[in-house]
Amino acid sequence: MDRAARLHALLEELRRRGDRGSTCARLAEEFGVTTRTVKRDVETLMRSGAAIEGRSGPGGGYRLVGRATVPPVNFTVAQAVSIALALTAAIDAPFADDGRVALAKLLDVMDDESRSRVEELRGRVWIHDKHERAVESGANRRALEYGLEHHLVVSLQYTDGDGAESVRLVETHILAKNEDHWYVIGWCRQRNGVRWFRLDRVRRATLTREVFEPRALTVFGEPPSRARSAAHER
Repeated sequence: MDRAARLHALLEELRRRGDRGSTCARLAEEFGVTTRTVKRDVETLMRSGAAIEGRSGPGGGYRLVGRATVPPVNFTVAQAVSIALALTAAIDAPFADDGRVALAKLLDVMDDESRSRVEELRGRVWIHDKHERAVESGANRRALEYGLEHHLVVSLQYTDGDGAESVRLVETHILAKNEDHWYVIGWCRQRNGVRWFRLDRVRRATLTREVFEPRALTVFGEPPSRARSAAHER
């Protein structure tokens, strides 16, 4: 498991265990790393804003404090199907992996009849992509998602359209889809300016420990006239 995925999984494990928390040794065993690595990961998560409390002494460890999950929400069968279809149609979208986990949690808490109706209705909707999807590394995508969510600088090994390779330190600010490709729009430390990086040209994305101050979206210009922000989908 790469570090970006492990950080996400560690946070999810603490969220799942609630007030009970988990010991450092138990987390190390579960993720196949040393306790020292767990401590470093927890420090990274805390610097990124995760509300994690450390407890020392016998039986100590870590737990999430405060309101770490959203309150229960009731969904109709049609609403659950809508979520499932959105995930199916946007399998390469940012945070799609988290969406699939959320969908599984939603189906887990539905009654048997409703769950069966969801599956039956999903089977009656077909989706055909006009274009073949570009294949990007899941690890790279998760690193960029985590950098965007927690304001961490990401190191990109990148190959541009002319085949030139470079390594860039990038503040990830926007994930954008332009026609058939996803891009990360960020502030490139090497060029000291805004740059677009096509996700399928990112050879490796590595999280750093450096937290950046988010820049105003106006710095990155206006989206294309036919583009829309996910924040306004209601």
